[in-house]
Amino acid sequence: MDLRPLRQRDFRLLIFSGTITMFGSYITMVAIPFHIMELTGSYLAVGVVGVIEIVPMVVCGLWGGALADAMDRRRVIVWCEGGMAAVAAILLVNALLPEPMLWPLYLGAGAIAALDGLQRPSLNALIPRLVERDEIPAANALQGMRWQIGSIAGPTLGGLLVTQVGMSPAYAIDAATFVVSLALLVSLRPSPAAKDASRPSVKAILEGARYAFGRQELLGTYVVDIAAMLLAMPLALYPFLADRLESEWALGMMYAATSVGALLVSLTSGWIRHVHRHGLAVAVAAGVWGLGIAGLGLAPNLLIALACLVVAGAADMVSGLFRQTIWNQTIPDHLRGRLAGIELLSFSIGPTLAQMRSGGMAAAIGLRGAIVSGGLMCVGAVGLLAAVLPRFVTYDDRTSPHAVAGAVAAEGSAATEGSAVGKRNSPSDVG
Repeated sequence: MDLRPLRQRDFRLLIFSGTITMFGSYITMVAIPFHIMELTGSYLAVGVVGVIEIVPMVVCGLWGGALADAMDRRRVIVWCEGGMAAVAAILLVNALLPEPMLWPLYLGAGAIAALDGLQRPSLNALIPRLVERDEIPAANALQGMRWQIGSIAGPTLGGLLVTQVGMSPAYAIDAATFVVSLALLVSLRPSPAAKDASRPSVKAILEGARYAFGRQELLGTYVVDIAAMLLAMPLALYPFLADRLESEWALGMMYAATSVGALLVSLTSGWIRHVHRHGLAVAVAAGVWGLGIAGLGLAPNLLIALACLVVAGAADMVSGLFRQTIWNQTIPDHLRGRLAGIELLSFSIGPTLAQMRSGGMAAAIGLRGAIVSGGLMCVGAVGLLAAVLPRFVTYDDRTSPHAVAGAVAAEGSAATEGSAVGKRNSPSDVG
């Protein structure tokens, strides 16, 4: 791996806090659907989680992007982290009741989606301020690795906790990880907005949307990922597939398997700086993801199912690395928060709606049919989008005017910062 970004103190804090909080969050990601399944035994009841999450995720994701451009990004991150700690505590209290209630699970899922929507744009928009421009691909890989560490250990432990120990320990661990993460995040240096930054408003959000949809290479990153996740991410069906394979004990492993594949890509990610056709890489990787999920639906046993998920996870990580690189190397800083809000929607709407889609299809055509058909539809949709968005597929960071402009802006910012450092260290200041 390219570890240069870890030389930056604030980037290290962001990585470590993110790794810790992801660990707990993925435990809860396993716990909530399993808890709902225990209380109801219904495909649709589990799938409804996606419907509950979608509205707050859309609204708060867009507003969070506007906040990231108008406020201190560190402050937004810290307040949202505290809010998610409170939600985890509420879920814990509900689990400790003699008869846990269903509505707090749906309320908690919606609140987590809202707070994540508010926080994520500031997190993503902060990274280019913390590292050098040529370190952005490496920073993306390191960010991806912290997600994978949490998403491998978290679901694995979460699956064991909820099936062997109980729900309350799972929620308790999540609450504790938020407290530790919050202690690290408050140590970040302030990251204020520019003095002439646009105030949070619908007009500001629309300005960001016009910019995003006016660039075909950006539009391609959004719609390809939405299609891949919406059609081929059957997370809501994992508890039922584990039961069908007579491997309920391995539920956490199923949630973690895609992250194992992603981690393998992250640990060998030094090669990504040699790839310049980023849009094509995103499209190919999204197609491989769909094939992996189709294989999951056909898997006759647990071992093959896990192997298919590992392949799918590796492909998804490749897609994510190149999407993030396009975004962080070509979007102007004053728009980065609002565009990060749109990015959040692009990789959150798909998985969220996919829970309802996969649950409904499983009820209509059966468990395996829902998974296989989703994977194959993903492959077809990605091929169609690649055909209608030629500038997305042909994007090259060596020739794109937006990439070139981003490099010039980064050099100018570095020169200005260097000049300021020189002035601070001048003899007159020291005297």
